[in-house]
Amino acid sequence: MTSSLPVERAPVSPWALSAFWFGTAFHWLVILLSLVPANVLHFVGEAHKGTYVGLLTLIGAAMALIIPPIVGAQSDRRGRRLPYLRLGVGVNVVGLAVMAGAVSGLSGMGGFWVYVLGFLLVQFGNNYATAPYSALIPQLVPVRERGRYSGAMGMLQAAGQLLGAVGALVVSLLKLPDAALFALVGVMLLLPALVTVRGVGDADRAAPVTPASAEPEQPWTALFAYRPFLWVFVTRALFALGQYSVQPFLQFYNRDVLKQASPVTSNLYMLAAIIVASILSALVGGRISDRVGRKPVIYVAGTTMAVTALLFLVAPGFGAALGLAVVFGLGYGAFTSVDWALGSDAMPSRASYARDMGIWHVAFVAPQFIGGPQGALLDWGNAQTPNLGYTLVFGIAAVFFALGVVLVRNVPERVAPTGPQPA
Repeated sequence: MTSSLPVERAPVSPWALSAFWFGTAFHWLVILLSLVPANVLHFVGEAHKGTYVGLLTLIGAAMALIIPPIVGAQSDRRGRRLPYLRLGVGVNVVGLAVMAGAVSGLSGMGGFWVYVLGFLLVQFGNNYATAPYSALIPQLVPVRERGRYSGAMGMLQAAGQLLGAVGALVVSLLKLPDAALFALVGVMLLLPALVTVRGVGDADRAAPVTPASAEPEQPWTALFAYRPFLWVFVTRALFALGQYSVQPFLQFYNRDVLKQASPVTSNLYMLAAIIVASILSALVGGRISDRVGRKPVIYVAGTTMAVTALLFLVAPGFGAALGLAVVFGLGYGAFTSVDWALGSDAMPSRASYARDMGIWHVAFVAPQFIGGPQGALLDWGNAQTPNLGYTLVFGIAAVFFALGVVLVRNVPERVAPTGPQPA
C-alpha cells in the first residue's frame, strides 16, 4: 500500500538548492554597492549623483514588489519552478550586457538612459527567476529540515556577498574596465544557477504544487490581524529602512567624508569588513538566541547598529571607519541570524508558510524605496553645508534602527504555528 505520509528527506542537497542564492548575493552586492554608484557618477556628474542612485533604487524596489507576486502565482498554478529560473537568468544576463555596453561606449544622460534600460532588464530577469525559486524550499523540503536548509542558504548568501566584495576589489586594484566586472557578475550568476537546475532536476517535475490542506485559504490581509506577524513585519521593515537609508551611498561617504582617493576600493574594503564580521556573529547569534530568546539578541544587535551609524559621522579617518564597519557587521550578522527565526516563529499557520513568508519578505523589499528620498535629501543637505546630507541620512538610519529595537518588544517569543501539523 502506498503511504500518504510526506517524504522524510528532501530530494535535493541543501547546497545545490541554495547555490542560486549564492550567485544572486554576489550579483547584487557588486551591482548595487560597487558598479551603480560609480557608473551613475560617470553619467550624471557630482551634483546629482545621490538623486539618480536613489532613482535606480526606487526602480529596483518597485520591480521587486510587483513582479514576484505575479510570477509566483503563475508558477504555483503551473506547478513548476525551473523554467522560470532559466528564462529569468537569461534576461538578467542580457541586461548586464546592456549596462556594460552603456558604461563602455556611452556618456551623458543619453548613456544613462541606456544604462537604465539594462538595469530594468536585470531587475525583471532576476525577480522573474527568484520568485518561483524561493518556493523550492517549502515545496521540496519537509518542515523538520527547513531550518538546516535555511541555514545553508544563509551561509551561501554571506559567502556570495563576501566573494562579490573581494572580486570587485581585485578588479578595482587591477584597474580593469567595468565591463570586466559585469562579465564576472554574469559568470557568477550563471554557474550557481546551473548547479541549482541540475541539483533540483526531476524533483521540480515530480513535486507539482498542491494545496497544503483542504481548509479554505485565508486572505493575505488576515495576516496583519495576527499581532505577532504584524509586529515582526513592522520591526523587520524598520531595520531594512535603516539599512537602505545608508547602503546605496557608502561609496559617496568614502569619497566626500573620508576623503579617499579611491572611494570604490575603500568602499569595498569597508563592505568586506562588514560581511566578514557578520558571518562571525551570525554563527554565534543563532545559537545564543536558542538559549536566551530571539529578542535579547535583537536588542543588542539593533542598538549596536544604531550607535555605529552615528559614530560613522565622527570617524577621524578611514582606519576608524573600517573599525566601525567591523562593529556594525557584528550587529548586522547577529540580527540576520535571528531575523528568519523570529519571522518563522510568528507565522500563523503551517498550511500557508510559502505565501506568508513571501509577504513577510515584502518588509525587506519595500523599504528600498527609501533610497529615492534619502538620495534627494543627501544632495539637498550637501548643497546647504558640506557633508550635512550625510549627517541627515546616517542620523535617520540610526532612528530607524532604534525604533526597531523598541518595537520588537511587542513580538511574543516563539509563537507556535497553528493550522495543520506535519504528519
